[in-house]
Amino acid sequence: MAERISLLSGTYYQNYTKRLIDIVLSLVLLMLFFLPSVIVAVLIKLTSSGPIFADVPERIGQNGTKFKMYKFRSMIQNAHHMLRNDPKFKELYEEYKKGSYKLQNDPRITKIGKFIRKHSLDELPQILNVLKGDMSLVGPRAYYPDELENQQKEYPHARKLVSKVLLAKPGITGLWQVSGRSEINFDERIIIDAKYVDQISLRNDIVIILKTPYVMLTGKGAV
Repeated sequence: MAERISLLSGTYYQNYTKRLIDIVLSLVLLMLFFLPSVIVAVLIKLTSSGPIFADVPERIGQNGTKFKMYKFRSMIQNAHHMLRNDPKFKELYEEYKKGSYKLQNDPRITKIGKFIRKHSLDELPQILNVLKGDMSLVGPRAYYPDELENQQKEYPHARKLVSKVLLAKPGITGLWQVSGRSEINFDERIIIDAKYVDQISLRNDIVIILKTPYVMLTGKGAV
């Protein structure tokens, strides 16, 4: 009986309380990071050609729904399209896939992009995704469709965990982000994300939120 009550409580938190907290904290974060966001946007325009926001493929959200994620551009213009379609990036793309869709030394990253990625400043526009309801402040990673498909082929044992992870909204921050970020491969990352979904609670979200500023400031695990 106690277990059933706990489960219902977790569901209520995920469906209602968590959303209310997302809206309130997102509005606070918008005010808090407004000036830093303006500075980042100006630096992007001054140091490289192209738009302020990254032109990235859609991500996979809750229940497999695709959505447009907002990010400050940290790479050269059309970086994602070039990586997947330009013959001169063929070897780099293979390295990208083998490295769990992360590159340690990515030549597409701009000078200012390296700094804003290290400190997660490129993620600030995702606050808008949270307000829209596409994302949560805390949740699993938002995967690219081809990333999710290819990584499940490489790690077939992870398929059941992927289904579980997609039950929750992806987050700006999350358990895997504060546990090593890009130092963690897909198979380990999906286990951590599934663990988060199994244990969604106000307490766990608060712990992750409190750990996030340290990760941002130190740039630990970033590429």
